[in-house]
Amino acid sequence: MKQWVCVACGYVYDPEAGDPDSGIAPGTAFEDIPEDWVCPVCGATKDMFELQ
Repeated sequence: MKQWVCVACGYVYDPEAGDPDSGIAPGTAFEDIPEDWVCPVCGATKDMFELQ
């Protein structure tokens, strides 16, 4: 699965790990994350992520 990086802080969203603290289950592709999800580190919006 592809990893996505937050251009604001460098946080890497790894689909295999998901973001359980934000309700995103492991195995969730970045494209399937709700549009209102934000970076768990800095609060940047989803559009601030780039494919790594």
